[in-house]
Amino acid sequence: MSSLQPFYRALGSTGLQLSPLGLGTVKIGRNQGVKYPTGFELPDDGAVLNLLAQARDLGINLLDTAPAYGTSEQRLGPLLKGQRDQWVICSKVGEEFTEGQSHFDFSADHTRRSVERSLQRLGTDRLELVLVHSDGNDLDVLDQEVYPTLAQLKQEGLILAYGFSGKTVEGGLRALQQGDCAMVTYNLREQAERPVLDFALQHNKGILIKKALASGHLCLDGTNPVHSGLELVLGHPAVTSAIIGTINPAHLTQNVEAAVSVLTQME
Repeated sequence: MSSLQPFYRALGSTGLQLSPLGLGTVKIGRNQGVKYPTGFELPDDGAVLNLLAQARDLGINLLDTAPAYGTSEQRLGPLLKGQRDQWVICSKVGEEFTEGQSHFDFSADHTRRSVERSLQRLGTDRLELVLVHSDGNDLDVLDQEVYPTLAQLKQEGLILAYGFSGKTVEGGLRALQQGDCAMVTYNLREQAERPVLDFALQHNKGILIKKALASGHLCLDGTNPVHSGLELVLGHPAVTSAIIGTINPAHLTQNVEAAVSVLTQME
């Protein structure tokens, strides 16, 4: 079986070592208002447990979740009992998803309460990584209280590193100047945020990639779009990990096999 274990990468200067692919968990908690090419049912607990076990067997150690992912955090907490230390958990602050709608709050009070709630839901005493879920107005968000509050929570030891999941080059650059990492969109269709990756490489900051396969749309292209997509993403030396949001065991295996093939060729 292919494994990503030999290919772990440092997340900037945080001291965290991550698998080059992370498991995104939006699909275990939310199927409303999502931008995937086909609809889906939320998997039951048994299916999620099997998916987590499969991900670990394939060498994945990064779990990406968020309050905005519906019931994702609440479901993961009980399912991770006894295996918490095997995972690097990334959650978010800023966006809430209730009654089919997203709402944003970047105040200090909401940021702290959100992190404390995530800790409670996930049944843990720390989050390795917390990202700001931007509403798209990146610079305005970074002018608010959310980043200083995350810096304080890091000092208190509740989070080990923090960063920004934004939508603009300007936001990504400023977020990296002040924080530990950024999550950016980068794939065969969208490469506008590449300057953020280049800046991160120069300043030893971490980069996580969202929509590496264009939310699944890339899989509708070409002869081997997954391999080509991961070749682009993992080929940039600033990239620590790309988040793959699948609940399909076969797809997860295929994604890891493609990543191992790409990483082996790069050696």
